[in-house]
Amino acid sequence: MKKNAIYFVPGLAANTKIFDHLSLSEEDTELHFLEWLLPTTIDETIQSYAQRMCENIHHENPILVGVSFGGILVQEMSKIIDCKKVVIISSIKNNKELPKTLKLAFVTGVYKLFPTKIIANIESYERYFFNDYLKKRAQLYKVYLSVRDKDYLQWAIYNVLHWQQEEALPNIVHIHGNDDEVFPSKYIQNYIEIEKGTHIMILNKAKTISKILEKECFK
Repeated sequence: MKKNAIYFVPGLAANTKIFDHLSLSEEDTELHFLEWLLPTTIDETIQSYAQRMCENIHHENPILVGVSFGGILVQEMSKIIDCKKVVIISSIKNNKELPKTLKLAFVTGVYKLFPTKIIANIESYERYFFNDYLKKRAQLYKVYLSVRDKDYLQWAIYNVLHWQQEEALPNIVHIHGNDDEVFPSKYIQNYIEIEKGTHIMILNKAKTISKILEKECFK
């Protein structure tokens, strides 16, 4: 029996370790994990970038799974190659699902002030994180946010806020948490809800997400 080839794309600045807690049947699936490429220039289009990512796809009709900005990217990739299925997690299907705060960041240009330096040099700023919550988040960032290149960070943030997708692509499977703080669920339509799922639920709701992936990818 031919296995399903599943390609995973992590979230903005994240590495593929975020998928370590998923558990999928090895009898039915062949898993592949795509790390972020650096943009050729700060002005590289998301379409050009998606084309380059597609060059690392070596199976026909793969299943693409993307988290957060990776969800946006796999949708762009699906416009270039034929896919059996596209699954997005903690992401958006069109620019109408962006929350008002991020739309305001786009209109005002304040996104240019986003703290990319802190992400790029998290160890240098860690001593300023006083409470336990921020210290725990800093530890997570150190493990999972390994793409620290400043040009990549600025490019990725720009392309989240300037994504030109106005209508959802057909047949997108959307898994989303009802406590997502980046893309609040009140702005999201037609999704599979994860109770108490936050934007990083790929880490702490992996068992639930795995069951949904098993059901959605193989039906």
